[in-house]
Amino acid sequence: MEGRPPVEAELIERARGGDVGAFEALVRAHQEVAFRTAWVVSGGADDAEDAAQEGFVKAYRALGRFRSGAPFRPWLLAIVANEARDRRRAAGRRTALVLRLPEDRRADAAAPSPEAAVLAGERRAALAEGLARLSEMDREVITLRYLLQLSEAETASALDIPPGTVKSRLSRGLTHLREVLLATETPR
Repeated sequence: MEGRPPVEAELIERARGGDVGAFEALVRAHQEVAFRTAWVVSGGADDAEDAAQEGFVKAYRALGRFRSGAPFRPWLLAIVANEARDRRRAAGRRTALVLRLPEDRRADAAAPSPEAAVLAGERRAALAEGLARLSEMDREVITLRYLLQLSEAETASALDIPPGTVKSRLSRGLTHLREVLLATETPR
């Protein structure tokens, strides 16, 4: 059908064949989630941007090893997350975790009241602080699954762990996060 946008599998095959424009389309489709994944793993915007870019370069070079029919996003995010981890380890530093949560409202919805915006900002800050206090393992699985809204299978693939391990890490991580948030909550 003429004029229809190419599906991801077509873009992957074209990129494998050397079509740089097809790979650019894949980058555009996944750049935000790749950056956010790198941000979570690396802990800083500068490191995240570099890790995401290098992750895309490595993914392009590894396209020949990509298994046809497999989901592309988890494969890409695993490469980006590994690159971010490598950069963080090489730098030997941890910075404050900053998250940009997905918007809870539709684009055509009315803007929140100033009070609601302040409360939402406080909740985001408390959540970011709570996540920063978790172990790397707990923080990564919670962030990928819930903040980046990956499925359990995509999360397992991105972290290179079995799906059952995602479930157990989520359970343990959410328990730890609740404990941290309750411990830091101020009485009203």
